[in-house]
Amino acid sequence: MYDSFIINTSIAILFLPLLGFAISIFLSKKVEKIYLAEVAIISLNMLLSIIVLVYKFSAYIDTKILAEFTWINFGDVPFLGNLTIELGFMIDNVTVLMLFVVNLISLLVHIYSLEYMKGDKRFTRYYAYLGIFTFSMLGIVLTHNLLMMYIFWELVGLSSYLLIGFWYEKKTASDASKKAFLVNRVGDLGMFAGILILFTNYHTFTLDTIFHQISIGNLPFDSTVWLTAAGILIFMGAVGKSAQFPLHVWLPDAMEGPTPVSALIHAATMVAAGVYLVVRIFVMLTADAMLVIAIVGAFTSFIAATIALTQNDIKKVLAYSTVSQLGYMIMSLGVGAYAFAFFHLVTHAFFKACLFLGSGSVIHAMHHEQDIRSMGGLKKKMPYTYYTFLISSLAISGVPLTSGFLSKDGILAGSLAFGSLTGHWLIPFFGFIVAFMTAFYMFRLVIKTFHGEPRDQKKYDHAHESPRVMALPLVVLTVLSVFFWYTPNPLSSESGWFLSTWVQTPETVVPNEARWDFMINDGDVIEESREGHITHSQQYTDAMHWAHYPAMFLSLIMAGGGITLAFVFYEWKKLSAWSLAKKFKPLYNMSLNKWYFDEFYDKTFIGGTILLSKFMSWFDGRIIDGIVNGTATVTKLFSNISGLFDTYVVDGFVNFTAFLSGAIGFSFRKLQTGRVQTYVVLVIFSVLILLFIFQ
Repeated sequence: MYDSFIINTSIAILFLPLLGFAISIFLSKKVEKIYLAEVAIISLNMLLSIIVLVYKFSAYIDTKILAEFTWINFGDVPFLGNLTIELGFMIDNVTVLMLFVVNLISLLVHIYSLEYMKGDKRFTRYYAYLGIFTFSMLGIVLTHNLLMMYIFWELVGLSSYLLIGFWYEKKTASDASKKAFLVNRVGDLGMFAGILILFTNYHTFTLDTIFHQISIGNLPFDSTVWLTAAGILIFMGAVGKSAQFPLHVWLPDAMEGPTPVSALIHAATMVAAGVYLVVRIFVMLTADAMLVIAIVGAFTSFIAATIALTQNDIKKVLAYSTVSQLGYMIMSLGVGAYAFAFFHLVTHAFFKACLFLGSGSVIHAMHHEQDIRSMGGLKKKMPYTYYTFLISSLAISGVPLTSGFLSKDGILAGSLAFGSLTGHWLIPFFGFIVAFMTAFYMFRLVIKTFHGEPRDQKKYDHAHESPRVMALPLVVLTVLSVFFWYTPNPLSSESGWFLSTWVQTPETVVPNEARWDFMINDGDVIEESREGHITHSQQYTDAMHWAHYPAMFLSLIMAGGGITLAFVFYEWKKLSAWSLAKKFKPLYNMSLNKWYFDEFYDKTFIGGTILLSKFMSWFDGRIIDGIVNGTATVTKLFSNISGLFDTYVVDGFVNFTAFLSGAIGFSFRKLQTGRVQTYVVLVIFSVLILLFIFQ
């Protein structure tokens, strides 16, 4: 169905940030405060996204609105027929919610940066980069096909590269931007390969068309194996963007960018693009693809949480927390808890952006100090920052009355139901252990930053609460981290409007034999649709309901235990964290050094690439150049021989002929005297000789 108002407004939402980028770039030298135009444009975008959200939920809540146009028409192509490439927009409930989230976080970051980035020599360029990033992210959200998504996907990679390396004078920042760009390209290559598998079979990039073909049994190369491969390869794009194992190493280093950038890119939007991608292709994922996704998400969540336990840089702790929570979302999609994965994507965007902006407030007050071992006692100096940071920490820890409690409870219930139906109990085990570690390291961060006595008295004395322009975004994000925005029941989200009305699990299009989460008992299908394809297993739904309260109680125990243990170690100091670390020094060092992933990659992939480059250089210098130089030597030898032959033989013969002709001419020259008497005598003499010969 096509609704012109929603489509036209969405197109305006997409291109307004691009207009802001152009204005900031081209008028920066002519208008002193041109960056305010960017803030005004994002404010307008926020207003338009709210209008679209309200209009969609009031008039078309159960309707998907589509609009597309032909971009390229190739005509008749051998083996493919009439080939056209379409671009277009898809507006559904997930789209309008993401438009709201992206524009809200972007607006708050724009406002926050007015003070945080004040005085930077590239202040206007910073806002231009924010504009191009927002444009790129909105393109991913609005598209209805894989090609257009891939185009904006790469634009997001470019804009994140520019923002991470914004302070490129610092080697660490320039290195971090290059690392992020290169690591993401690895995942993007896999994503592109998956897209090509689907295009080769369906001759289209449009998601709905692809899903329809799969639903009627038209599988890639008539095989569920290829469908699984396509799903996993496209998921590789999410592995890169959402920093999943083994491509998670770029995100912590990306903290070298400005802190507001960390809030925008690495908490709420760019890293969420990978999760959003999996949400969009969820209906075509097979059992094996989902199992891979669940395992990758669970393992990523676990390793990132273990690393966050020992980090001392305030932004690094939040970075690994982000990786861990993204792993939660990916795991949730893998176990089939689609709605809760997207729910956590939304809630996490708000409280994690608040945490990053709160850390920026602390860093700003502490004169760019980021080591929590140099902080302490800031609760008195920065009350607004402290309480917003505290509430957001409670939310990410899964404490009741917060949005994080609702979304994490659903994810853990989904993983528990998954374990009960499939026997893969390690995944819910990771989920609950991560809940414990999250509560511990977040309150370790809160206590060491805000509680106790100051550890650097000089910086503490100069610390003060951030200006209102920085405090306002913290308050807004904190308010959005409370439960009542999503459900009236603080202990259950399923009865709330977010999950009961706004976002619901879509029907799968995968054939029965390829989908685990809607079948049990050795492949016995519980419920089928009229077309013979599975809608949703009633037993899976029952398992989710059964797991709700056990998961809730276990998560509360884990969260309470983690918070309590943090207070025991760092607030009440009943136990010494350093003594414990010395007892388990190998584990402590492993966590502190991030499982040595960077060192491993440096010795293997990077070292291997450098070694291969050196070998290729040697091969080029010694073998290729040797062959070329040898050929040149032989050619030169033959040239010399040819030159000698030309000089002494060819030229010698020519010169000899000329010499002989000259000698003969010289000899006969004496006969050419010019005297008539001599010529008469010679003629007579010649005649006599002829008569003598022929007589």
